[in-house]
Amino acid sequence: MASGVFVGLPRRMVTVTIDGVDVQATEGTTILEACRGLSIDTPTLCQLENLTPVNVCRACVVEVEGSRVLVPACSRKVEAGMKVLTDSERVRHSRRMVLEMLASSVDMSLCGPQVRGWMTQYGAQPQRFGPGAATVAQPVKIDNDLYVRDYSRCILCYKCVEACGVDAQNTFAIGVAGRGFDAHIATEFTVALPESACVYCGNCIGVCPTGALMFKSEYDMRQAGTWDESQQTVTETVCPYCGVGCMLELHVQDNSIVKVTSPLDHSVTAGHLCVKGRFGFEFVQSRKRSE
Repeated sequence: MASGVFVGLPRRMVTVTIDGVDVQATEGTTILEACRGLSIDTPTLCQLENLTPVNVCRACVVEVEGSRVLVPACSRKVEAGMKVLTDSERVRHSRRMVLEMLASSVDMSLCGPQVRGWMTQYGAQPQRFGPGAATVAQPVKIDNDLYVRDYSRCILCYKCVEACGVDAQNTFAIGVAGRGFDAHIATEFTVALPESACVYCGNCIGVCPTGALMFKSEYDMRQAGTWDESQQTVTETVCPYCGVGCMLELHVQDNSIVKVTSPLDHSVTAGHLCVKGRFGFEFVQSRKRSE
């Protein structure tokens, strides 16, 4: 019996039709990947390249011929002969409703320009649900010096749970507690973060799309009115703490590092870091010396 690494059979190419255009896609890829290959802008809130799709936000749904319901493009695999519509009235209506219901119940003001662009593109009007529609108003949780949790901004995308779990850290410090309208992100037994299994890798912050999880440094600056991304530069460097070779993105404002991220497409980190890489930047600008 031959030894060595087993090489699987090559995957075949299949032809699918997306918005009337025939496209070749590798068997096993998702509809979302095929759409991006055609430069079709498909909104995603719970999907990220370095995480397992969990299909909870439903913002990426598309219409597939023969399917009774709209399907999530982020997880549905392409099939030979599949016909997909990404911009039908049914799709646009569904996406508009998803964005409206999320924005009417949580504070999405810190979402990036891409999300705000989708709100405009699909004509989302969350205000039509009325000012009393918010369901998750609650105080900000500040129980450590590294990051804060503002669950009034949480859309339950599950990204933080995935990053804390099998997709990255395997710490399982946070998860989804409650059911239905009572579902929320929490530590085990809802203990304070320092008393939980959290190892402060900050990978949950790195994947959060709404600012529900945020660097303490960024939060303090936002509270003081000094946070200004237009005045920030991003410099890539290699983490100095060990020999793994993790890539860091240093976000600098007023000659001070204000937060650290990592590229999603980096072969070593895939966007994830440890506590030293994510939060160990403060020594750079520390001027304190021991007596």
